[in-house]
Amino acid sequence: MLRLSIVIPALNEERTIGRVIDGCRKYGGDILVVNGPSADDTAQTAIEHGARVIQDNGKGKGAALREAIKQVTGELIVFIDADGSHDPDDIPRLIEPILNGEADHVTGSRLLGGSSELHGGFDEFFRLMGSAFITACINWRYRVRISDSQNGFRAIRTDVARKLALTENITTIEQEMIMKTIKRGFKLVEIPAHEYQRQAGVSKVRLTKVWFRYIYSLVKYLI
Repeated sequence: MLRLSIVIPALNEERTIGRVIDGCRKYGGDILVVNGPSADDTAQTAIEHGARVIQDNGKGKGAALREAIKQVTGELIVFIDADGSHDPDDIPRLIEPILNGEADHVTGSRLLGGSSELHGGFDEFFRLMGSAFITACINWRYRVRISDSQNGFRAIRTDVARKLALTENITTIEQEMIMKTIKRGFKLVEIPAHEYQRQAGVSKVRLTKVWFRYIYSLVKYLI
């Protein structure tokens, strides 16, 4: 049985971080919250719920995950969001292919598991359209068949994560992680994972400000 570290990047999520930590506790003893420059009590709440807390450099989710990969103690990492949109009880299904030797990296798919977030408005429409385009490009370039390249709920062997030499500072790290996993010959598997509506707060991703960085990242790692 591989030792499990659970990484929760968080920015102004004091209303949900405690519930996420409590939900993860049964599955891993090393729970690492990477606190962005939160203006609320996210860090203190995480400590009160028994998590280990480190500060990121304020550059974004990707930078937070890269720092966490350096500091985890487990042989297997689960990444889960702090807003309650992922169900910690899906962790056993997420790590099962790795424990069985079938995968090095497992990502949850909202296309297979459904989403309570990605519908209803133009912002959601453009998120879906952009995600589908990026995923289609990855499938075409690497001759694979995945359905969701953007989900933050995933598990990866720690040694593999460190070998990927990740560089992205924002949420583009998720597509970078997938492309480098495939490109370097590691085994990638998807499982269905439902995305729930965030339990409080608002999304920190502003597509109007970062869409070009997704395209740049895509081209950079496809070549």
